Amino acid sequence: MTTAPLRPVPEHQRHVAALLAAGHGPDRPWPTETVPLEQALGRVLGESVTAPEPLPAFDNSGMDGYAVRAADVAGATPDTPVRLSVGEDIPAGAPVGELAPGTVRRIMTGAAVPAGADAVVEVEVTDGGTETVEIREARDVGSFVRTAGSDVAQGAEVLSTGCTLGPAQLGVLAAFGVREVVVRRRPRVIVVSTGSELAEDPAPGSGQIRDANGALLAAAVEEAGGVAVRKLWVEDDVPTFLALLDGELAAGDVDLVITSGGVSAGAYEVVKDGLGPRGVEFVKVAMQPGMPQGSGLLNQKTPIICLPGNPVSALTSWEVFVRPALRLAFGHPRPQRTVVRATLTEPLQPLRGKRQLRRARLDRTAGTVAPWGPPGSAFLGWFAGADALIDLPADGAPLAAGDPVDVWDLASD
Repeated sequence: MTTAPLRPVPEHQRHVAALLAAGHGPDRPWPTETVPLEQALGRVLGESVTAPEPLPAFDNSGMDGYAVRAADVAGATPDTPVRLSVGEDIPAGAPVGELAPGTVRRIMTGAAVPAGADAVVEVEVTDGGTETVEIREARDVGSFVRTAGSDVAQGAEVLSTGCTLGPAQLGVLAAFGVREVVVRRRPRVIVVSTGSELAEDPAPGSGQIRDANGALLAAAVEEAGGVAVRKLWVEDDVPTFLALLDGELAAGDVDLVITSGGVSAGAYEVVKDGLGPRGVEFVKVAMQPGMPQGSGLLNQKTPIICLPGNPVSALTSWEVFVRPALRLAFGHPRPQRTVVRATLTEPLQPLRGKRQLRRARLDRTAGTVAPWGPPGSAFLGWFAGADALIDLPADGAPLAAGDPVDVWDLASD
């Protein structure tokens, strides 16, 4: 029997991205929904926002000081100060009226500039007077006046479709009185852990283990911007597995199904045995950890990604194949993790024929990276202490301490 060649990592990345993008594109963009502003943090904007009014809405003071006519203080110097009468104070939020000729008015930062005033003199260059004030420096027209629309003009685009809504974006929307915002709907994902060895009871029986994959993959979905609508487990029984999937798909609220386990070459490979006849493709990818992979469409419309069962393999496969494809599909502006160049702190030997993703700790200040734990796919405890992946190309030359390498920063958005 001829062994099929291993699929290169970039080829499988493109394959998964195409599956998750199926049915979504310029003519059929990802669905949107309207949510309250306070629930929009981290969401992807679904349609552009245009300024309904100027920002700021009125001319206001950029300093605590005195609203003046610039012509009235044109000759002021420390040696020849100008002395003027002080009118009614203008605290922020108060009605302003007009500035009487030949007078000034105390004004607070953010308060509206009165009609007739065309500059603000900061209090630091005065004697701080409340009835009359001595002004010791001249100011040009417009000094310390924030004019209406100087931040955002009325009718200008405030935020573009596809941007991520962070604190600054939500703040500017609130400044315009926006209370609801149109965002891309979060991808709805079902996570299915397979394996009769997984214990439903918190206390595993002999030979059983607790399900880590369900928790880590559901959390990974949420971190990426999706929503894990259900986290399920099924034993190694093909009819039971298929019945579970069919029932879940019948609900019609799923954008993606992710399974873990049952995709390798041994016996009791429930995912491979059950979905292979339904057209799901199972391949071996030239990557460690995470060589066995499966992917396809269920009922010709719902993508399913089948990951290996070892937790480290499942999570690494998620990072390499699923996370960027999912974020790209629903229009996230940063689908990929940030990749940086860092200096190795110890030697590493790339693998023959396989691209390797080694768990690591990245020192972002020093620009160095240290391998973290053994390279095997069962060391989840070590992965929990890592914050990066060293990307080692297949068949590379031995690397020495001090050599530069590409590093995936798992702490990046």
